[in-house]
Amino acid sequence: MPLLALGLNHTTAPVNIRERVTFGPDIIVAALRSLTDIDGVNEAVILSTCNRTELYCHANEDALELTRDWLAGFHGLAVEDVAPYLYAHQGRTAINHLLSVASGLDSLILGEPQILGQVKNAFQVARDSGRTGKLLTRLFQHAFSTAKQVRTDTAIGDSPVSVAFAAVSLARQIFSDLSEQTAMLIGAGETIELAARHLAQNGIGRLIVANRTIGRAQALAHQFDAFAIGLTELPAHLAEADIVIASTASPVPVLGKGTVESALKRRRHRPMFMVDIAVPRDIEPEVSNLEDVYLYTVDDLDEVIQANLQSRQEAAGQAREIITFQVEEFLAWMRSLDAVGLIQDYRRQAHAVRDEVLGKAQRMLACGKPPDEVLAFLAQTLTNKLLHTPSTQLREAGSNGRRELLEAANALFQLGHGKAGND
Repeated sequence: MPLLALGLNHTTAPVNIRERVTFGPDIIVAALRSLTDIDGVNEAVILSTCNRTELYCHANEDALELTRDWLAGFHGLAVEDVAPYLYAHQGRTAINHLLSVASGLDSLILGEPQILGQVKNAFQVARDSGRTGKLLTRLFQHAFSTAKQVRTDTAIGDSPVSVAFAAVSLARQIFSDLSEQTAMLIGAGETIELAARHLAQNGIGRLIVANRTIGRAQALAHQFDAFAIGLTELPAHLAEADIVIASTASPVPVLGKGTVESALKRRRHRPMFMVDIAVPRDIEPEVSNLEDVYLYTVDDLDEVIQANLQSRQEAAGQAREIITFQVEEFLAWMRSLDAVGLIQDYRRQAHAVRDEVLGKAQRMLACGKPPDEVLAFLAQTLTNKLLHTPSTQLREAGSNGRRELLEAANALFQLGHGKAGND
């Protein structure tokens, strides 16, 4: 079956591997173009988040190795550096995987809703760049409707669990009273907005939003009565922050060890809690070696989020039943494509026969033949030509004992001949 899903995620690869194969917004279109230049890859969507990088392709069965090599090569890596962390799904399992991902069943936070928006964005980018066709368009639209059904028919999204929620929960464990603390949020995307909302609900004393585009920082800050700054102003304001949560799309760290060290000196070594949700990382890993800094990455949050997962675990079973059914629905649609092509070929053949016989009949009329005679010729000749090949094939099937073909013809033509081949 010409469907392939290839990638790695938080369960198969650590963050230092995941950050080496991400696709930022600035390279995603070029990457899609390069991927579909591979021989046998007809359509492609690239999904790249902090927890996963996945390629979804409508491709030939022998394209698996080529796409694996492409993923490593595009990022300047040797195949052996990436291969141990990769998973590959084809056909039915590829469909199941995408539907599970879109529904939040494959996320670090079970049932988290942000992934659906990320899948939709990945598809839209691929579609806008002309890299999707009939098959992937139908597949992703099916995934979106399935995810919506999972949200509507199960309780998988009822508990307030997300990476942002986990980060704020951990901050509450370290600082019992958030009303006396200042939090700095670096970035202005969905995860940071969610973190701001959780911090506000938990009574954070002061909020600073830092972003490369100051306008986006100001828009987010306005919602939460916060203070907005640009990334270039981080060194000047970092010492004010007791809590730092970072999630940008920067390909390089936005906070280095030296900047944090200087801020700690100005804070007179009052502790600083930092959560780096981004992949690639926004905060240099060496920052964790500094005293008075508690640095967590997305991989460290797993223990924090377990408390709110029980109800989602129960709902996940129901969600998987929905997904199993929807996988079969999509497979049925794919099988119908074979029938559509067959029907089109059969109709073209019939039309060609019709046009041939009709042309002869028109020439007979032009030569003065009586209309009744021409109509009789048209009806008899057209019937004989349309029935000739099926009749010949059925006669040979009977002679060769091919009962399955006779039964198929009986069902196809609805002849009511219940004992095909026995008379």
